[in-house]
Amino acid sequence: MDIKIIGAGLGGLAASCLLAHKGHDVTILEKNSSPGGKINEISIDGYRFDTGPSLLTMPFILEKLFEYCDTKISDYLDIQSVDPICRYFYPNGIQFDCYQDTCLNTAQIQEFAPNDVQAYKQFISYAEQLFERTKDAFLYNPLYGLSDLGNLDFTDFFKIDAFQTVSGRIDKQFESKELQQFFKRFTTYNGSSPYRAPATLNVIPYVELSLGGYYLDGGMYSLIKALTSLAESKGVNIQYDTEIKQINTVDDTIKGVTDGDGNIHSADIVVSNSDASETYLSLVNKEDISLLKRKKVANVEPSCSGFVLMLGVEKSYNALTHHNIFFSEDYKQEFKQIFEDKVMPEDPTIYIANTSHTNPQDAPEDSSNLFILVNAPYLSDNIDWEKEEKRYKKQIIRKLQEHGLTDLSDHIKYSNTITPKDFYQKYRSNKGSIYGTSSNSKLAAFMRPKNKSRSVKGLYLVGGSTHPGGGIPLVTLSAFHAVELINRFEE
Repeated sequence: MDIKIIGAGLGGLAASCLLAHKGHDVTILEKNSSPGGKINEISIDGYRFDTGPSLLTMPFILEKLFEYCDTKISDYLDIQSVDPICRYFYPNGIQFDCYQDTCLNTAQIQEFAPNDVQAYKQFISYAEQLFERTKDAFLYNPLYGLSDLGNLDFTDFFKIDAFQTVSGRIDKQFESKELQQFFKRFTTYNGSSPYRAPATLNVIPYVELSLGGYYLDGGMYSLIKALTSLAESKGVNIQYDTEIKQINTVDDTIKGVTDGDGNIHSADIVVSNSDASETYLSLVNKEDISLLKRKKVANVEPSCSGFVLMLGVEKSYNALTHHNIFFSEDYKQEFKQIFEDKVMPEDPTIYIANTSHTNPQDAPEDSSNLFILVNAPYLSDNIDWEKEEKRYKKQIIRKLQEHGLTDLSDHIKYSNTITPKDFYQKYRSNKGSIYGTSSNSKLAAFMRPKNKSRSVKGLYLVGGSTHPGGGIPLVTLSAFHAVELINRFEE
């Protein structure tokens, strides 16, 4: 079959490899001049930055993709464990190095929160149970039709802790404010608030703490290079600088797509790696989607976005490891400002990826490549990013100097920013969000757009805005789900 894929992000590349391996004629049409979508990189003046995800979890999902294509992941990628997974700095001076080794973690907890050592072990066990109850029913399942529900144990639904919030469950578990804040941060991995998202998302810390955190030698963008190479070896044609403006149909059935220059690309099937909201609201003809469906899509709450600051610094900081978190004083206020007030937090939690700690070639000698991320609200009229960008950059640099990165501003040799406005303009993500829709309600995580359209025959969707969610492993699974549904309905 003739298959056109909109977008060469991770979802589009993964789907192209799977489909081309099965013998389909696959072309990817990419808006930008290079592949990767939000997974990208910048190299300048001796500094290299990953501009998207900086941590890999569940690498066995990627291994499955390469195995499906009759090749070995080790021929393309060098996957390395990161230890400690992350270093956490608290406002009261406590430092917590989080390892995959539970004993190393509990030894530290014994020092700053002795009453919560047993609670920590119990919580990891609870999170593991959530994973076991959700992986087959949710992660590894396209959840499209009745056949997908046939083998599910519906009693598990009442055991996945969907009826209280992440915050509510954690506050009951721990006395220590430090551990409460530590476990609440994992909800941001899918762009949600721990004060509103269901406690089911407490599965996320299990995935990182027990299954491990990893890094790709040479940078996370090496994954995109690997998949691009694999796709091309399977005969996939990737056409860059080709922005798709419309998905063409006849009688609600896919016929192709039209690009910004008016060129028509015929297709039997279209796989959209564009944001699901953008696909339904901007690319699909209005007559192909019911008014009710359009309203539903338009009213879905986006995930949070991010403010990114990349600094090439002519100085190294011994306090920093590969992944670092500087926590805010008032976590609840921070999320209120992001999701309710829709303004930048006055006292933000700051994440820093310092990959030169692991790959010294990512920065000149005795220098650092600091990728700095702060959670931000999705686009609204509350923030004028033309004005806010410079102000907030100065605020973050000042905060980091207060946190111990002395004389940071005096040693900056390169700087660049990515704002929510940039995320929208470059990737057409829903209101500049990073993870598609939020999971700030009981069932939102289970109600993401499906990997097959129910309105347009021959239209399939992949990427972090679709089922099962954002992040490298889940986006890869979205490609598997789309291909499974294509096999089910088109062959």
